[in-house]
Amino acid sequence: MQTALAILSGGAVGLSLGLIGGGGSILAVPLLFYVVGVATPHEAIGTSSVAVAASALLGLVHHARARTVKWPCAITFAIFGVAGAAAGAFLGKSMDGQKLLLLFGLLMIIVAALMFRRRIGGGAPDVRLDAASARTLLPPLAGVGLLVGGVSGFFGIGGGFLIVPGLVGATAMPLLNAIGSSLVSVAAFGATAAASYAQSGLVDWETAAFFVLGGAVGGLAGTRLAGRLAHRKRMLDRIFAAVVGAVGVYVAARGIAALA
Repeated sequence: MQTALAILSGGAVGLSLGLIGGGGSILAVPLLFYVVGVATPHEAIGTSSVAVAASALLGLVHHARARTVKWPCAITFAIFGVAGAAAGAFLGKSMDGQKLLLLFGLLMIIVAALMFRRRIGGGAPDVRLDAASARTLLPPLAGVGLLVGGVSGFFGIGGGFLIVPGLVGATAMPLLNAIGSSLVSVAAFGATAAASYAQSGLVDWETAAFFVLGGAVGGLAGTRLAGRLAHRKRMLDRIFAAVVGAVGVYVAARGIAALA
């Protein structure tokens, strides 16, 4: 039963990622803990990190082939973010599991509110990080990368909903480039958090494998369905935001009840 639930839950996350884009992986932790039945909140976060990293790598291959990744900017952002992710994962492991779930629920509510806003890209399609632009681009890429990496590592999430606007704000690159470039950081942050949690024995590898399998199938279905529902993209975004918000309220309420 747990195997079937892991595949179905992974499929749900993959479907949402294919349909909506960034933000879908935030459902992984509550699904793993409350639906699949992973033993502890920390193990759910560690297992989610593995799934997030694997899913991001699959998506990155597609964007790399489409040449939508601004590699120097993406790699720089990821390098500084990995340091933040390592620190965030260390802090997350040291926190009480129920308190961590409460904070995770509050984060989901914030993410839901942000998702109701339309994502806007920058107006610099030719932006690139090189010796001439380093003085302007390097500080914001480093600072935002470090901060976003910390949040991603602490909660075991991809953080695409923060990475995408962070890249746009730091470089003014178009939205499509920011989405493609963000996957470098999502994969790196997820792998960093996964390694930290795995070192502490907090990853259910079998469940992670089945979750990723379901995610691959769901992602393919979501991508195909997205083409048919492209004219309803804004409506889908809002529906998904409402789902994330509702799950966030549930997770936060369960965390408060457990602490009480």
